Amino acid sequence: MKTLSPALLSAYTTFQLGGPCPCLVECSTPDELIQQAQKFKKEKKPFLLIGGGSNLVVSDHGLDTFVIRYLSPTPLIEHKGNDVLVSASTVLDDLALYCVNEGLEGLNYTTGIPGTVGGAVAGNAGAWGKQVGDVLKSALVLDRQGKTKTVGPGYFGFSYRHSRLKESDDIIVSVTFAVLPGDPKTLALERAQILKKRAEKHPDLTTQPCAGSFFRNIEPSSKAGQRQAAGWFLEQAGGKDLKAGGAYIFEKHANIIIKGPETKAQDVHDLHLKMIAAVKNKFDLQLVREVRFVGKFNNSAQDKKEGFW
Repeated sequence: MKTLSPALLSAYTTFQLGGPCPCLVECSTPDELIQQAQKFKKEKKPFLLIGGGSNLVVSDHGLDTFVIRYLSPTPLIEHKGNDVLVSASTVLDDLALYCVNEGLEGLNYTTGIPGTVGGAVAGNAGAWGKQVGDVLKSALVLDRQGKTKTVGPGYFGFSYRHSRLKESDDIIVSVTFAVLPGDPKTLALERAQILKKRAEKHPDLTTQPCAGSFFRNIEPSSKAGQRQAAGWFLEQAGGKDLKAGGAYIFEKHANIIIKGPETKAQDVHDLHLKMIAAVKNKFDLQLVREVRFVGKFNNSAQDKKEGFW
């Protein structure tokens, strides 16, 4: 466990944007997380929990609250029969690679998705028509009273890119996934193909900082008829030509905002509003964000303080 006072939050998001917070505590293990969260709770110190920072835009003004970063530099995974028990602080792609090496089928589609296991469960992350909620067996969560409990998949109310954690703000401590035996060579080949496809469509975070896909795909109950990529609607609406300050749209994917030179977090916020307006005007469809904003932004209704305790 490591404490930084103060901490510049741009160093803890894939967008590399955001001002300071008064204190950031780095926790990598379940015990460290529980201990620190309960400590802040007892001291009545509000805090924000973050993981890999891959779906997060922090205000240029920073935050006036403490931050707990729950991220493990090394995978914390245990394999028992057809179950995989993993700390929510583990990087999701590390879990995907572990399953490939162990010959375990069920999570290969998470290959290359940035962020932690905890963040993936909270947002029901997925790809290729699959999502983590499909294979979650149980999870240890920490509620707002500072108490831990083990819950099953029904507790999360999973839907497309959503779980009830976005309303309850319970913290995922660790997760058990139900997997099946698989062939390591076949899984490794599939992983390589997925990484190749992602590299063809997505930017390199080291050179083009971003948060991946900014908006959810369009739901089948809408005018789209069936779930379709938000990027398609954005491209048809002229989204690739939109800019705001230093923020611009990735040339290969209209649903990805890139941080350019001198970009501010406010630029990203302004650009995402332009994207929403473009699709609304052309298709009368309302885009829904995958990425969350925290802190103060101009021209914005105050977001629910998702993830704050």
